[in-house]
Amino acid sequence: MTGGPGAAGSGAEPLPARVMWSHARTAAGLAVRAAPQSLAGLLALTVAAGLAPVGAAWLTRLVLDGLVGGMADRTLVWLAGALAVAGIATVVLPMLSRYAQTELGRQVRLAAVDRLYRALHQRLRGLTKLEDPPFHTRIQLAQQFGSSSPGDLVTNGTGIGRDLLTTGGFMVTLWVVNPWLLLAVAVAALPTIRAELLLSRLRTATMWRIGHANRRQHFYANLLSMPREAKEIRLFGLGAFFRARMLAELRSANADSRSVDRRDLKVQSMLALLGAAVAGGGLVWAVLAARSGQLTIGDVTVFVAAVAGVQGGLSGIVGQFGAVHHALMMMDHFHVATTTEPDLPVPATPAPVPALVDGIEFRDVWFRYGPSRPWVLRGVNLVLPAGQATALVGLNGSGKSTVVKLLCRLYDPVRGEIRWNGVDLRDLDPDELRQRIGTVFQDYVEYELSAAENIGVGDLSLLGDRDRIEAAGRRAGVHEALTRLPKGYDTMLTRMFLEGIDSEDADTGVLLSGGQGQRLALARALLREDRDLLILDEPSSGLDAEAEAEIHSQLRRHRGNGTSLLISHRLNTVRDAGQIAVLADGQIAELGDHDTLLAVDGVYARLFNLQARGYAAAAPA
Repeated sequence: MTGGPGAAGSGAEPLPARVMWSHARTAAGLAVRAAPQSLAGLLALTVAAGLAPVGAAWLTRLVLDGLVGGMADRTLVWLAGALAVAGIATVVLPMLSRYAQTELGRQVRLAAVDRLYRALHQRLRGLTKLEDPPFHTRIQLAQQFGSSSPGDLVTNGTGIGRDLLTTGGFMVTLWVVNPWLLLAVAVAALPTIRAELLLSRLRTATMWRIGHANRRQHFYANLLSMPREAKEIRLFGLGAFFRARMLAELRSANADSRSVDRRDLKVQSMLALLGAAVAGGGLVWAVLAARSGQLTIGDVTVFVAAVAGVQGGLSGIVGQFGAVHHALMMMDHFHVATTTEPDLPVPATPAPVPALVDGIEFRDVWFRYGPSRPWVLRGVNLVLPAGQATALVGLNGSGKSTVVKLLCRLYDPVRGEIRWNGVDLRDLDPDELRQRIGTVFQDYVEYELSAAENIGVGDLSLLGDRDRIEAAGRRAGVHEALTRLPKGYDTMLTRMFLEGIDSEDADTGVLLSGGQGQRLALARALLREDRDLLILDEPSSGLDAEAEAEIHSQLRRHRGNGTSLLISHRLNTVRDAGQIAVLADGQIAELGDHDTLLAVDGVYARLFNLQARGYAAAAPA
């Protein structure tokens, strides 16, 4: 159900009725489970708030007729008191209902957000769907709007129920006073209902049409305000260029919105005039009927209240129906994101992940990132022996990072298999497999947390163990840099979510250099010192020559007799690996140790000698 343009729920076509009912049941179920007491209270307030205006109108009729007809004082006092209570209820109950709706919406949103991210974590254990553009758009919409849609459905649904009670009560009132007037009001309401439904569809279609412009406007706005992009934008003088793009997108969105607003104003004005004409005509009849004795003063009063109540109730029902329709459209993205099929199949009873004593074997592994995409790996056969360092080298785009993703089971091979101690990775639970792996990715993450937490997330069980965290920082060569920060390891590594930023204030956050950030990511991996496999994907690409030599010396000591996979473009850093695999055109082109591959005089030898000549040419005579 990822769907593309024109798919149900994409905004191009209305949702089928069965899908809308399904989404409504999902929202109601969330409300019942998340806030049963708040929901019960809201329903009670809804009934009371819906009937209070009708009761007040009838009590007004009885009081006025009692005054004119000489009703007993005791009875009048009781009726007046009841009318006062009804008047207070008419004022207070809507306010209480709005508060109850807001509170229920908060609780339902909390439950919906929990369900959304729980589903994304539990169902999507790999990267296949997260890197699928249509599905990623679904997730973004579910995050932005879908998580609030269940609460919107419930609160707007109760609002419709309240207006239905009010409208129904006043329609009964009109029937009692004059059935023909009820028919006139109902006929006058039909154009209002039809117009409101058409306007609702028009607003929804317009929202989808301007959605792209709004997203692009936010994209350009972020470019102009984010520090990461600020260097190039200022260096290349791109501010005016991106500002013009941003304003063009905003003008486009504004033009579409303005068109809808003008049509809305025109239609609403015509409907208001029609409603006023019906109400005015009815009032003239009521006055004449009262003058001739057909109606009492109380009848006229309750008639005026009934006409206004029916028209206002119908308008509220239709308006809130538009909001419900919009919420259902957004709910579809939430539904797809939370019910999507898992991207990595896991057996009902996964095999236990054994300790790595034999090694890892790639057997005729083929992989590509989509049916229409080119093959990245084409029949890879490779064994990573346990207790030995294997280096993987090759040109950019040869598939080295893809091998890492397959080893971590972020994807499954399209053909072939990868075996861990003879067990196919597809027979294992991905979470348990990853607990046995320590990894430094080429595109590492620097979390906007404290320095200690940035290392500690490598193993959450050690998050509070400062000794282990600092030991990992020492092995990664970042300990001294972190201790010099304003608050040492407790310094926040961000300057985005703090107020009153001042470079002289020791309480504020800092940003690490690229090399320090890479060492921090390495420390995170080294915290997992007891893991079976260590994967290092370009662990020193951002370091200077001296730091690189130091880091690789540390890593050699840390690896010891462990199993590791090293990926680097700097071949001098992998020459001591037990075996070196050269990946070319998605296949293992050469395999052996450094001396063997130099003797073969193939791809590895050519690349190594190119790098070596570069260093030799720079050396003094």
